Amino acid sequence: MLTKFDRVAQIDPALAFLNQLRSIVAAVPEEAFRDIKDEALARIQRDPDDWPVLAVAMLLDCPIWTEDNDFFGTGVPTWTTDRIDIYLTPPT
Repeated sequence: MLTKFDRVAQIDPALAFLNQLRSIVAAVPEEAFRDIKDEALARIQRDPDDWPVLAVAMLLDCPIWTEDNDFFGTGVPTWTTDRIDIYLTPPT
């Protein structure tokens, strides 16, 4: 349990939701994208700690869902939360 402002919040529902994500989210081992580290670092100037996310997006040729401006201008498409439904909704 977490407390905030003397109120108790149950975290079990949140943990249950996060556990459900395991069925659709997979970790990519670093050895899969290590070879493009230098290219990813060259593209991401403001926060070099973000290079693994960029490298995986480059490797998988997929966009990044982020609110982080550091990924803008890296050559990889980005989607923000208020627009991700456009990307995830199949065309009719």
